[in-house]
Amino acid sequence: MDEFFQSHADCLSAEDYQQHHQAFAEGRTKKLNTQAVQRRAGLLSLPTELSRLDRVERREHYAVSLRDACLRLHAGHHSVDPNSGKRVSFGLIRMANIDPLIDVALSLFKLGVPEGVHVHLCVYHAQFPLFLRSAIEHRLDTTLDRRDDLAIFGLRNIRHLIDSQVAQDQLFVVLGSPVTEVGRDHDYDWAVVEPSSMRSLIQLAGRVLRHRQGHVVEQPNLLVSNTNLRHFERPGEPAFCRPGFESLDFPLQSHELGVLLERWLGADGCMAIDARPRISPRQGGDLQPARDLVDLEHVRMARQMLPPVASAAPVRRNRLAAKESIAGNASTVSTTLNASSFWRIEGAGLTGGVQQLQPFREETRPMEELVWLPDDDEENCSLYWMPKEIGKWPQTCVPVEQSLNYCIPDDAVQGTGISPWGVSDIMSAMAAQAQAMDMPLAEFAHKFASVRLPRNMQGWRWHPILGFGLRA
Repeated sequence: MDEFFQSHADCLSAEDYQQHHQAFAEGRTKKLNTQAVQRRAGLLSLPTELSRLDRVERREHYAVSLRDACLRLHAGHHSVDPNSGKRVSFGLIRMANIDPLIDVALSLFKLGVPEGVHVHLCVYHAQFPLFLRSAIEHRLDTTLDRRDDLAIFGLRNIRHLIDSQVAQDQLFVVLGSPVTEVGRDHDYDWAVVEPSSMRSLIQLAGRVLRHRQGHVVEQPNLLVSNTNLRHFERPGEPAFCRPGFESLDFPLQSHELGVLLERWLGADGCMAIDARPRISPRQGGDLQPARDLVDLEHVRMARQMLPPVASAAPVRRNRLAAKESIAGNASTVSTTLNASSFWRIEGAGLTGGVQQLQPFREETRPMEELVWLPDDDEENCSLYWMPKEIGKWPQTCVPVEQSLNYCIPDDAVQGTGISPWGVSDIMSAMAAQAQAMDMPLAEFAHKFASVRLPRNMQGWRWHPILGFGLRA
């Protein structure tokens, strides 16, 4: 099923299923071919000197490219506030990883914007205390419901922010990690994307003009940087990974999207973004996973989802081999685990063994549980480490405020023509939410002021506007 129609069939073999599936996919592709283009992406060229800079300078220069891309997209994709006549747009900068994201946010505040422009910047990722992340998501859910295009200008918070600045051009920008692209019913006017995969780009594009169907776009409302920061910071290693499909076993020959997406780009260097690249692999089956980003994803998905290819070496016939024979494969099939193991290995569905051997979204880094707790006077709060409970009695939280928490100063999140769009005082926000939920502040903090972070001997850097990041 899809948004256009549904189909059903009784399939007695894998070949039958493949035939019906391909027919459905072709019908969906034909339907998408007739749709007006609502999301058009162009490539954002990055300065060639990024490869010669150190990490700090590189991320500062990257922030310049992102800022200029935002201003360019705002000029072509904005609404006019009916109350003030100001030009206002709501845009998204999506980055692949949290720590570079925080550096870019700090650089954007430091850079500022030209006269006559004001940017309201909201940082959004997974490393906020639970209640702060919930507050960010609630604010974005309310603001980015664009089914009534002009209703946004009547929201109290938005109205106050627009009126508080004299700038004629105002940009509300969400600088976020991949949490922005899945499961969020948000509608942006435009987006700037650090690439990681075609799947991610399609998901992200679904948040542009999400509620306003029928808009025909002639110029790009998405700009995708022609490569990502990982390409510059880890030369010679896979770049489109974590997130992404590239790996040491499946390396790409190039990390330039102009090369990797060549067959999808038009003569103007732009491409319409919809589900077509992900629906069916290249016709003829001649996939080139080392040269084409879309082919790479089809090959990786097939390797993960389908039964392994038969091996030349014989294996002992057992229940696994018998199960493979039933599936239509030779008894010499590889026993490599993947998603198909759940149905092709006899009895796998009766245990949790396959899931334990292949954890969903496995976190390979050691993690720490931290929590903000108020002091006895409930006037300030401090960061504590939460050890795991051992035996019957819970362990005492260990203060790490002085040793491992580096608080970013408030003046680092202010700049010329740019200001935070969010909560800047964690203690007052915590107290207000605890009061709204009619909970004692200490109980609220233990339940909702916790955060899970990668372990780091140097500690973490923190600001309520930026969330947590690793301290180098």
